[in-house]
Amino acid sequence: MAIKLSLIIFTSLLLIHSCIARQNGLREQQECNFERINALQPSSSIESEGGRTEFFNPDQKQFRCAGVAFLKHTIRQKGLFVPSYTNSVLMVFVEQGRGFYGLVIPGCAETFQSPQDQRGDRPRDRHQRVHRFKKGDMLIIPAGVAHWIYNNGDQDVQLVVMFDTTNRVNQLDSIPQRFFVLGNPQGQKQQGQQEQPLIQQFQGDSVLKAFDAESLVNAFKVNSEMGRKLNGENVKQGHIIIVEKELQLEIPDRQHQEGEEEERQQEQEQGQGKGRGNGIEETSCSVRIRTNLDNIDRADFYNPQAGHLISLNSHHLPILADVRLSAERGHLRKHAILAPHWVLNAHSIIYATNGEARIQIVNNQGQQVFNERLQKGQLVLVPQNFAVMIQAGSQGFRWVSFKTNDNAMITPIAGRGSVFRGLPVSVLANILQISEEQASNLKYSNAETMLFVPQRQPRAENFVRMLV
Repeated sequence: MAIKLSLIIFTSLLLIHSCIARQNGLREQQECNFERINALQPSSSIESEGGRTEFFNPDQKQFRCAGVAFLKHTIRQKGLFVPSYTNSVLMVFVEQGRGFYGLVIPGCAETFQSPQDQRGDRPRDRHQRVHRFKKGDMLIIPAGVAHWIYNNGDQDVQLVVMFDTTNRVNQLDSIPQRFFVLGNPQGQKQQGQQEQPLIQQFQGDSVLKAFDAESLVNAFKVNSEMGRKLNGENVKQGHIIIVEKELQLEIPDRQHQEGEEEERQQEQEQGQGKGRGNGIEETSCSVRIRTNLDNIDRADFYNPQAGHLISLNSHHLPILADVRLSAERGHLRKHAILAPHWVLNAHSIIYATNGEARIQIVNNQGQQVFNERLQKGQLVLVPQNFAVMIQAGSQGFRWVSFKTNDNAMITPIAGRGSVFRGLPVSVLANILQISEEQASNLKYSNAETMLFVPQRQPRAENFVRMLV
């Protein structure tokens, strides 16, 4: 009797758990049932000594659907983004500027060391590898890995950051959480929505602040004064500080480092059909996390009159297979068109970096859920399988797309290699109620691929009217 009762209780619990899981799954799916999609831009910001961080509201339905969050950092000259780590995988696109960044990967040795001090007053400085970055780079920062960023260039650095909050490594909640190793982010100037959840990650102290000074003295084996400094006493406020003197970093010269990175990338891309790497490429201490998306030689689609598309997936950067993300960089010339298409296996978040474009998005009901201009600094979600078409404005259009699959696959509807090209002429003729000759002409009317120039250039006033 006791065994039967236990089985009944166990079965009931399984059914309840199954129902809850089903309800949660349906709730998540309902987040992607859109009747209307809007272009989004930052709604609040925090000013720091060395820069500014702007926040897109993570409570937007578009972000909940894709399981992501976005913000944008502006780091002024000699600005240092202090070391921190997050519960989410980060994709960081360098929209402007150049500088250095470092990752402190657990279990990896400090392989870079300074020359011996001639006087021998202090030991050689040893640290993990420091990398350069420049405009057009995409950086992948794993969850929980401490990182820092420094602007040594002659202009502000602008970084667009996507948090993948539904990544399998995140076992906290869906709101990104940033943990500062050092510094004192409190007391920064805020603008816009004060209660936005993303801002809260910049309102606390470093993780060392909460430990008592005596414990820090024992942990680091230092004196009491240094323990108080580790505890946050007299530390500059803000998550981005200004470095008064140039940082002293041990890094290879630019030509050597960039040549080495290019060689490694070419070797990896030449071996795309031979698996996910050579074994060395994928060790955590030497894994490549950066690539440049402004190199037109890497274009997957290129039309000198219309523009180009550059994809970034796990074949180009093996770490993307682990984090299950990819990206795309696009450029359309004046009034050029990116053919109607859909992405089979990923959501796409389009961020405009230059110019503007008319973007049309259509759902599974055949309804237009978005038909607006997307301007520089704005982003919009294209949900998985939703059809999308882009036409650049009079100044052209550049963008970067963040995709929620490491090998996002595109299906074009028009042009060479499209759905229309794959259908028999008789199928088209019967569906559209036209002659087979007309169907054949339709099928082969556009011999170009994804990018093409329209037959008739729209006038400026007509282009604006279409968007109203």
